[in-house]
Amino acid sequence: MPNAKIAGLGFYVPENVVDNHELSKIVNTNDEWVQERSGIVERRYFTEGKDTVANMGANAARMAIERAGISPEDIDFIIFATLSPDYYFPGSGVLLQRELGISNLEIPALDIRNQCSGFIYGISIADQFIKSGTYKNILLVGSEIQSPLFDYSDAGRHVTVLFGDGAGAAVIQPTEKEGQGVLTTKLHADGTYAEKLAVLAPTTRKAPFISNDMIENGDIYTVMEGRFVFKLAVTKFPEVVHEALEATNLGLEDIDLFIPHQANLRIAEAVRKSLGLPEEKVYNNIMRYGNTTAASIPIALTEAWEQGKLKEGDLLCLAAFGSGFTWGSTLIRW
Repeated sequence: MPNAKIAGLGFYVPENVVDNHELSKIVNTNDEWVQERSGIVERRYFTEGKDTVANMGANAARMAIERAGISPEDIDFIIFATLSPDYYFPGSGVLLQRELGISNLEIPALDIRNQCSGFIYGISIADQFIKSGTYKNILLVGSEIQSPLFDYSDAGRHVTVLFGDGAGAAVIQPTEKEGQGVLTTKLHADGTYAEKLAVLAPTTRKAPFISNDMIENGDIYTVMEGRFVFKLAVTKFPEVVHEALEATNLGLEDIDLFIPHQANLRIAEAVRKSLGLPEEKVYNNIMRYGNTTAASIPIALTEAWEQGKLKEGDLLCLAAFGSGFTWGSTLIRW
């Protein structure tokens, strides 16, 4: 039975750089406040008329496909992770297919809505299809345009300053090399406190599904109870990392590189200290991009690979926690 390996990586971020000083012109905040609470210095915002969730994903995908040494026509399955699709429906997977010019191939496209955990869930899905021999060149994309989703008033500033736009992609293929590729994935969810991090409108719980009241009440903007999310995240991140290590009879000392979902630098640091990992074994880039949700791990992974932080035989650990709540981890032998 083959393992699934990452054969190519790519990412795309919009050209519009919005640092904390620029953001303070439209949000009642300042650079010191944002950095102290999140570690973020700048983020990218999309350019209307140029960037879409699908075409940003396609830009990242083309890079990953080229690096995998294949062509778009070789892709036989698409997995698209996002919380900010181009349309209410259809999903962005088929739009990505169109952007890549391979709609005529009629390959399947699966959209998943696991927010910050989307890329980890996507790896797990791809891994199973590779192991079963169903597909051989799976394109996994995380892409988000979140900057229009937030409340730029004082009421929403604590959430607004955290997020950015971007896309990341991976081509996942089979490998027969013993011990290489995805060793395990561990996935979890708990919907008990779903509304503590959510966008509550538009909603099919009411008719019409969007109304002036929803807009005026701010229901269309992200709701987040920051302290609750922080506390849960710093608990679940280490738990799911330990779970993956135990499943593979490996230890923390075996990890060569750990890339957590880029939610908040304070969370990443708390998790690193909880796991007892040295700083040089953890890769963070939230300072430059903010929280790009489903795109954060593939963007960080691509950067780490480009910077030579991964070599053949290294043990890579990816982990995420996000809205739902959903969380997961994967161990990959590079």
